[in-house]
Amino acid sequence: QVQLVESGGGLVQPGGSLRLSCAASGKFFSINAMGWYRQAPGKQRELVAIIPSDGITNYVDSVKGRFTISRDNAKNTVYLQMNSLKPEDTAVYYCHAQITVVGYRRYDFWGQGTQVTVSS
Repeated sequence: QVQLVESGGGLVQPGGSLRLSCAASGKFFSINAMGWYRQAPGKQRELVAIIPSDGITNYVDSVKGRFTISRDNAKNTVYLQMNSLKPEDTAVYYCHAQITVVGYRRYDFWGQGTQVTVSS
């Protein structure tokens, strides 16, 4: 069974930094796109950053220049480096991966979510 396990959330002051990690485990053939979403209280879940297998990244406008998504294919892990954090970045952050499993079927998988709180 495929699992995505996240780590790295927490409480940070405005202007600070955090690094989120998400590792995929289990039986699968390949990982296609990986990304990070977030959901703030009372708001819909939004895509923050995505990195397909070709490595071309894309970001929501509100985090451009502050967040960096990267992946280590050897470790089946995606990272989100968050710098210059703002209170409006406060949310639960979810890792997402599109994974090809046994039978060459492609499915979407989600991490359990990790809380990021930006507050003084």
